[in-house]
Amino acid sequence: MTSKPMDDLTRDRFLGGRLELWQPRRGYRAGVDPVLLAAAVNTKPGQSVLDMGCGVGAAALCLGRRVADLSLTGLEIQPDYAALARRNADENAIPFEVIEGDLASMPAPLRARQFDHVIMNPPYFDRATGTAAEEASREIALGGPTPLSLWIEQAARRLAPRGFLHVIQRADRLPDLLTAAQAGLGSLRLLPLIPRPGRDSQLVILRARKGGRAAFRLHAGLVLHDSASHDGDRENYSETIRSVLRDGAALPFPR
Repeated sequence: MTSKPMDDLTRDRFLGGRLELWQPRRGYRAGVDPVLLAAAVNTKPGQSVLDMGCGVGAAALCLGRRVADLSLTGLEIQPDYAALARRNADENAIPFEVIEGDLASMPAPLRARQFDHVIMNPPYFDRATGTAAEEASREIALGGPTPLSLWIEQAARRLAPRGFLHVIQRADRLPDLLTAAQAGLGSLRLLPLIPRPGRDSQLVILRARKGGRAAFRLHAGLVLHDSASHDGDRENYSETIRSVLRDGAALPFPR
C-alpha cells in the first residue's frame, strides 16, 4: 500500500449545502453513511459526543449542524485526516476537538473522560477474508487492523452510565457486531437499511446503551430509494432519506 500527501482535495456539500467538507480526492471519502449515522443519534443540546475514527469529521459535524450546543470530540489515527477535520470544523464554525491517536492504545486525553454518546463508522471489511485496498488511507478506513470487538470495547469504556452508542456497519458483519456489543452494553436496537424495495439489507445501524436492560429489538428495515432499480441520473431517495441528506433532519429511529 502507498500513502500520498493530501494536496489534492475537493470541497463537498453535505446536508443540502448546510455543511461543506474538505476531503482527499483519492483515498477514503465520506458519503451518505456518516450522514445517516449522525441523523440516528438521539442527542440533546448540552450533551457530549465522541466520534471514534472521525476521518474528516463528517458524522460529528453533521450532528453538530443538526443539534446545537454539543460538546464534540473526535479521535482519528491518521494525522492528515485529523487536520482536515479541524479545518472543516473551523470553516463551518462548529466547535470540534480532534485528538490524534489509535483507539487500540487510547490517547491519554481520552482515558479519563466519559461521554453521553459515542458514534462510529468502523472499518466495514474483515481483512482475514478480504483483500486490502492499494491506497493506505483508504485501507485504514475500510479494513484497518483493529478488530471490531475492540472498537466496541473501547466505546463502552468511554460511555458514561446510561450513555448511548451508535454504530453503522455492513449487514454481513452483524454477528460480530452483536457479539461484541453484548459484552458491555444492553438495550440493543437494530435498524436495517435497505437500498431498494425487495433488496436485502446491506447496512445496519445499531443503538446500544451502557447499563441498558431492555430486550433486543429488530426494527423494520428503512428503504433508502423509492424505485426497485436505478432509473437514470436522478437520485430517487425516499422522502425520509432525502430529508436527512438534504435538509439535515433526524433519522426516525423507531420507538
